[in-house]
Amino acid sequence: MKLKNLIISFLVILIGWFMLTWSLELKSVLIGVGLSVILSLLFCGQCTIFSEMKLTPKAIIYTFIYLFVFLVELVKANIDVTRRVLSPKMPINPGIVKVDTHLKSKMARLILANSITLTPGTFTLEVHEDTFYIHWIDVKHADEAHATEDLIRKFEKLLEEIYE
Repeated sequence: MKLKNLIISFLVILIGWFMLTWSLELKSVLIGVGLSVILSLLFCGQCTIFSEMKLTPKAIIYTFIYLFVFLVELVKANIDVTRRVLSPKMPINPGIVKVDTHLKSKMARLILANSITLTPGTFTLEVHEDTFYIHWIDVKHADEAHATEDLIRKFEKLLEEIYE
């Protein structure tokens, strides 16, 4: 378990390095690998953040798909909230909806709750086992099934592949 955490931590830090430097020169790659190894060994040996994550090619691909889907939803939500704020009528229908998740992994539920909160127009108020209470700026469906489908299904399906 510890080795898995170190490997994933190393890869995440190294990818972060490449994204920051945007360079594949040998010198930059060697520095990135060195720093990633050192930081992983110093700080991530006892980390549990990655312990529930699958380390399979499919899970890694789904992680990138999840990030892409999240970014698309983030942009769409930003445009929607901006439109609402700039509209003279402020077309909002705020409310709290209850949604249920099938995710069993604590980390997957944490990522789901944070993804909901980071998306403008929604805010995870409380997580109680398999139930999330979410404040939604424009409640389209008061019933649980439709709200669940609108708010979390797209994220949940991907997180199941990554963590369960």
